[in-house]
Amino acid sequence: MIPYNTDNSPIILPEFGRNVEGLVKYCSSIEDREERNNCAYALADVMSNLFPELIGEGGERSKIWDTMNIISGFTLDIDFPGEVISEERFHPAPERLPYTASPMRYRHYGKNIEKMIEIVAEMDESEEKDNLISMIAHHMKKLMLTHNKEGVDDAKILRDLAEYSNGRIDLDPSKYLLHEFKEVEINQNGKNKKKKK
Repeated sequence: MIPYNTDNSPIILPEFGRNVEGLVKYCSSIEDREERNNCAYALADVMSNLFPELIGEGGERSKIWDTMNIISGFTLDIDFPGEVISEERFHPAPERLPYTASPMRYRHYGKNIEKMIEIVAEMDESEEKDNLISMIAHHMKKLMLTHNKEGVDDAKILRDLAEYSNGRIDLDPSKYLLHEFKEVEINQNGKNKKKKK
């Protein structure tokens, strides 16, 4: 039967083909170091003809040596004419993401709400600040409703807002009323059944 490439192991660098990979692996498998060196340098000459775009200024071949080292799985032990790419440089470890370790007071609101309240609380008194406070309070109510479908106490939302702002945003529950959010039903045929409004 004809062997199919799909039955073979994946090529490390597909742009150089399976034959080049086979020759690099053959060179790596030669036990005698001098013979292994001769094989690798002869292969570098062949690759220079096949892939002239890898040759740098003045016939510099560092890209060819890097390519051969990568294809060999960084096991090609020869006398390279210069420094070649290492496995650490080819597969660099990702940098650790800096996560804030500060705890959240109420997880259902999330960290972004805390930050927004902090910024708005620092603002000078203005209509813009009042609008932002209103938007934040209503959003807090929506977030609370996702955890408590039965209903939410507006006074609790306003107390939490005051707590987050260290008392700088203190709204009177008897005067400051939040909107009621209802669920609209959406039928399976596309008409309204249950959707938050």
